Amino acid sequence: MNQPLFDQTLADKVSAARVVAVLIVDDANDAVPLARTLLSGGVDVMELTLRTPAALDALRAIRRDVPEMTAGIGTILSVEQLHAAREAGAAFGVSPGCNPRLLAGAREAGFSFAPGIATPTDIEIAIEQGCRLLKFFPAEQLGGLPYLRAMAAPYAHLGLRYIPLGGLTAANAGIYLNDPLIAAIGGSWIAPREAIKTNDWATIASNARAAVANLSSSWQERRP
Repeated sequence: MNQPLFDQTLADKVSAARVVAVLIVDDANDAVPLARTLLSGGVDVMELTLRTPAALDALRAIRRDVPEMTAGIGTILSVEQLHAAREAGAAFGVSPGCNPRLLAGAREAGFSFAPGIATPTDIEIAIEQGCRLLKFFPAEQLGGLPYLRAMAAPYAHLGLRYIPLGGLTAANAGIYLNDPLIAAIGGSWIAPREAIKTNDWATIASNARAAVANLSSSWQERRP
């Protein structure tokens, strides 16, 4: 296996965070108050998705004004987007699928990257490029944790870990985090798109605090 494609120190930070806030930002002016709100609730890792033109400007604003937030870029679909994310200061990149060209581009650029996997073939493509941290997507729609456990079993000796996203909620997130396969979970419910658009920072802060409290409880339950 190649050297890990995702920097290990950064991977450890994501794992320690337990939750990655996954965000759709329509207006870059919302980025800084959003990041500060998440931090106030205890969430210090975020993924800004490239589903709107504002994502990279939002990242730049966060990097400038809220450097304590670990901010990555998701929904990377091309090598060009990968380089744009890296140049904008993204701590890491994430894709919904497992595109070999993206993985090769990330390795060449020295950019921490986690591809999305849904099948054993995806996992094996990722392994070839040294991926050890993988996004499991869409998690619940594929069959949830039972499906992941079955799919991941042949690769258990490689120490792969997963970040599930898709259909996760405050109610089922703890189920995932109690499994040692899971590094962290992707939390899109913490800061819904409409709450960001309406600057409902109180709701987002409350969601973040609740997520951190619930996930901390799950972590304590998993420890021997």
